[in-house]
Amino acid sequence: MSVPLPRARRAAAARPPALLSARAGVGFLLPALAFIALFLLVPFAWIVAVSFTNQSLLGANAQGQFVGLSNYARMFDAATWLPGGFGYSLIVTAIFSLGSLAGQVTLGLTLALLFHGQRGPWREVVFTLVTLCWILPEVPVAFGWLSFLDRDFGLLNVLLRALHLGSPDWTLDHPLAAIILFNIWRGTAFSMLLFSAALASIPPSYLEVAAVSGAGPWRRFWDITLPSIRPQLLSALVLISLWTFNTFGPYLITAGGPLNKTDIVAIHTYRVAFRFGDWGLGTAIAMFTMLLNLLLTAVYLLAARRREPRAGA
Repeated sequence: MSVPLPRARRAAAARPPALLSARAGVGFLLPALAFIALFLLVPFAWIVAVSFTNQSLLGANAQGQFVGLSNYARMFDAATWLPGGFGYSLIVTAIFSLGSLAGQVTLGLTLALLFHGQRGPWREVVFTLVTLCWILPEVPVAFGWLSFLDRDFGLLNVLLRALHLGSPDWTLDHPLAAIILFNIWRGTAFSMLLFSAALASIPPSYLEVAAVSGAGPWRRFWDITLPSIRPQLLSALVLISLWTFNTFGPYLITAGGPLNKTDIVAIHTYRVAFRFGDWGLGTAIAMFTMLLNLLLTAVYLLAARRREPRAGA
């Protein structure tokens, strides 16, 4: 008479044998862990250490000495906070990020809604062109935009002159608007693809029943479409904000000028660390930027957790 095995042993017996041992699995992970440690953890630890020193690129402080929180205090020094300081850079970055975020989300959602449920060459052509704007290398794209924004021969001003709207020098008269347009054009593909996938997951019967019940397009969007894509909308808002806050691409258009009007945080950090050679202050700014990114990510994770259904609900 056979004795029945305990439930845990029966589950272990029914489980298929492992293809690799634990040691073999760790061996396969070691190259990736070494890569992460060498190119992420070590530079991060170096940046943290340098942010507490007065190290400079050249000169007497090239070796650097420990100065504690002096660099962080310099960031918020009232005498250099505005204009041209870190505070001014934060204001410029906030305007740039909000403008880019509004444009990318609005344009991406509009394109996704226009082509939702459609098939044919027009949809494929539009989606391909918008995606190309996103995946093409940034340097040639930036040079193309410099030609597009040229005051005398740029296509944008040619169109504006044809409409009798003048021909401004975008990089001098409206530099912040120029880099916002550039960033919207480049990053719209992400929100478009994200919202297209979200719209495809909505059961068509929901919209059909609402249409039969007499709901108009706006009411269907507000009551059915928007609540259904709200998680993707939250993801788009956070990810686009993070990418925009840390992008360095506008440097290729305006180099932070004129008169620091486009001196976003990434450009400001580069200017302080490499143009002025103040590595201590530059790394301190980088650390503060990282903390802002972590705070934004924490807000996103908290909001996403609150939207998760509770067990037994």
